[in-house]
Amino acid sequence: MTVSTTLFNPQKNNIVLQWEKMATYILQCFWGLSLASSLSFVHTTSTSHVYIVYLGINQFHDPILTSKFHIQILSDVFSSEEDAKQSILYSYSNSFSGFSAKLSSSQATTLARMDKVVSVFRSKTLKLHTTRSWDFLGLTLDETQVIPMQFSYGHDIVVGILDTGIWPESESFQEKPGMEPIPSSWKGVCVEGEEFEPAIACNRKLIGARYYLKGFEREYGPLNMSGNPEYRSARDFLGHGTHTASTAAGSTVKNASFFGIAQGTARGGAPRARVAVYKVCWGMSFDGICTEADILAAFDDALHDRVHVISASFGVTPPLSPFFASSADIGSFHAMQLGITVVFSAGNDGPEPSLVQNVAPWSLCVAASTIDRSFPTEIVLDRNFSITGQSIISKEIKGKLVNAVSYFFDGLCSLGNWRQRAATGRIVLCFYTPGLVYEIAQAAVKRANGLGLIFAEPFTKPIADVDDFIPTLHVDINQGTIIKNYLAESPKLPVVQISPSKTVIGKSPAPTVVYFSSRGPSTISPDILKPDITGPGINILAAWPPQTPPTLQPFDNRSVRWNFQSGTSMSCPHVSGVVALVKSAHPEWSPAAIRSAIMTTAYTRDTTHDSILAGGSMAGSTPFEMGAGQINPLKALDPGLIYDMNTSDYIPFLCNMGYTEQRINMIVLPSPGVDTSCRNVHETNANLNYPSISIPNLQSPITVKRTVRIVGGRKTAVYFGAAKEPDGVEVVIWPRVLIFSHSKREMSYYITLKPLKKSEGRYDLGEIVWSDGFHYVRSPMVVLVNNSGDDFTVRSAI
Repeated sequence: MTVSTTLFNPQKNNIVLQWEKMATYILQCFWGLSLASSLSFVHTTSTSHVYIVYLGINQFHDPILTSKFHIQILSDVFSSEEDAKQSILYSYSNSFSGFSAKLSSSQATTLARMDKVVSVFRSKTLKLHTTRSWDFLGLTLDETQVIPMQFSYGHDIVVGILDTGIWPESESFQEKPGMEPIPSSWKGVCVEGEEFEPAIACNRKLIGARYYLKGFEREYGPLNMSGNPEYRSARDFLGHGTHTASTAAGSTVKNASFFGIAQGTARGGAPRARVAVYKVCWGMSFDGICTEADILAAFDDALHDRVHVISASFGVTPPLSPFFASSADIGSFHAMQLGITVVFSAGNDGPEPSLVQNVAPWSLCVAASTIDRSFPTEIVLDRNFSITGQSIISKEIKGKLVNAVSYFFDGLCSLGNWRQRAATGRIVLCFYTPGLVYEIAQAAVKRANGLGLIFAEPFTKPIADVDDFIPTLHVDINQGTIIKNYLAESPKLPVVQISPSKTVIGKSPAPTVVYFSSRGPSTISPDILKPDITGPGINILAAWPPQTPPTLQPFDNRSVRWNFQSGTSMSCPHVSGVVALVKSAHPEWSPAAIRSAIMTTAYTRDTTHDSILAGGSMAGSTPFEMGAGQINPLKALDPGLIYDMNTSDYIPFLCNMGYTEQRINMIVLPSPGVDTSCRNVHETNANLNYPSISIPNLQSPITVKRTVRIVGGRKTAVYFGAAKEPDGVEVVIWPRVLIFSHSKREMSYYITLKPLKKSEGRYDLGEIVWSDGFHYVRSPMVVLVNNSGDDFTVRSAI
């Protein structure tokens, strides 16, 4: 159970503290204490837990002084300085200020009342969100090109991967001949550890490797090597980190495949980019566990190391914590201030709405979609007829077909319904029912010692997958019904033969947003549309540790160098790779500019030129499923116009979220021209210069503002604006024409939205498009009309 409590302290006067006569620390007001128990948290008999104490920006600019200051603060709630030192796990002293420590709830509350403290919150446990995809996105290895686009950029970019570590011997992380020296800006290191020797593991490709274990071991005890093989180092066992790192920035490797399936050339989105790994997730019962204390330590180091992009495929299911009571949001906010783009996965909690994770407006949030590659697998019954389903099976399977009812009560394939009868040599036909997913059926048939599983489910769901427990063929319910009827009419059990899976490219309409991809709207900031974008996340083939079985099951004795994985964990590094390319091509662009380029150039039609479907339904995707649409790397390099922002642009958002000027001063790096006051700030976030528009409570006409800047080689251009109106909403753009010149590179426009209907609890969809005839700069728009029927009055958000 997750419990969240937030305590707010009355504002106090500022005071000045002298620290060893070497630094002056301006103490400012406390704004919040979030005591949130961890997801999947393992309780102990101890009354103390790991808390994170966040202090905002680093006022001392000296890690040693900052760490001493942390000990001094912590000593106020311990009987001695030595006890305080024993309690502390990490001192976050490089890129921001804070620490994590083992505290009782009363000690945490006492710290939260201190003026110098921004927030105190329980270190939660986060979970992981777990080839052809780059060709599908348009980044082909075109032999007619002298230098394919993927190889034109990226050598000067460092991609930081916060995950389960890396298998350094993988071909994806080997230094290629002629690779340029490591960028001079790099300040990171490779840390020695178990079976990880920096001189051997690291090179000009893999330039950094760190690991963080204190938070995990304080929460769960010493790393259990017997129950779940692991390495006390940056070396990866679970495979997730190796997979995501190679997806984002792996080198080119020919003839990659999974036992001959999906054979082709594997490479990351930015194959020339450098890789730095930060191992924050650890195996426990073969599941990835990531504690916030470790995650924040990795952010602190990664920002100091000078990475350019951070890819993080983890999160926590809602309810979401306040932004500055979350390690991911704190880390990404400070990254944004330093010009570092952070890319997060949206989560795997779909298809229900409002479960999207990682929704901060200063980071990118990525949904998952399919590619145009399928794995048709033929089954033949008694040599009489055949049906084709989807699977990833490398060997032929032959056995007797049986109905689930023979082995499971009511025909429901679950462990609790097993009749205690062995299904040896049998291939069991099971049907989906609400709550009965194929993983449950796999476990049940495996327990019954079945040979294989044919799983019939709604046709919006069947997706091939590596056989986690038992060879599984996915068919739709219509096909399953045909098989069931044939079985019922057969005088004896039919012989079913399942052929090895084939790889077919370009025959399936794609992309489709997958059913498990977490949907919006955001539950803590619905006026910011999330997710931002979607990318490939189904059956992604990427590098894998050869000592780790592809299914992670102890009984799986196979060894592979490439493996399939699915989830928003896989779509996240796809976008991270594109971010690396865009950053290399446009090093001066801010994280907001890069996000804008990616979002406004996304496409919303599949390979058949129809609307992108929302998996789990028969309807088209909305921005709550796919954000701005499917990422288009080539277009993102030349977006035409961008919606840019810097730190000061987020201050009105923070004011509207309830943060005071004093609180904001504690977290924002001082800079000329940055106004941290909340005076004259409107109550809506509609004016945040975001590349999408979300109006979650339209009661009367409202006018919002956006500002765009022309980018690229053209010095002059004329853009014409057009609006696709949401149902029941009038949309007026002014001006309708933007004329850019040498002296006018940036222009603003205004959008007035007027409700024309009475409505409640229903979102309607539209879009704004600016075009010069070549570029099409598109912003999705979602509007919830929520009027009471009163006379309309014009309300401005300007």
